Amino acid sequence: MKLVVLIGASGSGKTTIADAIAAQRRQNLDVFYFDRIGVPPIEQMIADYGSPAAWQRAKTFDWMFRLAGTSRPRGHILFEGQMRLAFLSAAVAAAGLTGCIPVLVDCDDETRKRRLSLDRMQPELADQSMMDWARFLRDEATSAGCEILDTSALSLTASVEAISRHFD
Repeated sequence: MKLVVLIGASGSGKTTIADAIAAQRRQNLDVFYFDRIGVPPIEQMIADYGSPAAWQRAKTFDWMFRLAGTSRPRGHILFEGQMRLAFLSAAVAAAGLTGCIPVLVDCDDETRKRRLSLDRMQPELADQSMMDWARFLRDEATSAGCEILDTSALSLTASVEAISRHFD
């Protein structure tokens, strides 16, 4: 079983890539999306966990334990979401998962702003906070030697091929 985890900030292309791969590989791949658990308002994250980062860490652990207990009828798992690589690494180890391949899906700020504002019609997300989050994830991935897929100028087909090779 291979577990490929697409991490990245909003607008990077994670979900679009995951959806395309899911459509192509239904027979041997299960796809899970971090946000499907529901993302509460920041005030609720703080009230329940002390901070948004603590919520994200706890939910990353929840997801990895959930995936570890999945029967994996199709053999491989693709998981996507916004999470710190450090949280993912700790959660994978705690859940006893092996064969995890994290990939940061990234793009330049102008591409991210266009995708969020025009493609997704969520201009409120195309703010400096999101750009700073993307930069943080990029720096963390670079420091850890994590694979980075820059989708700024890549077609969806090329992006899907880059991720799909991990399952071949």
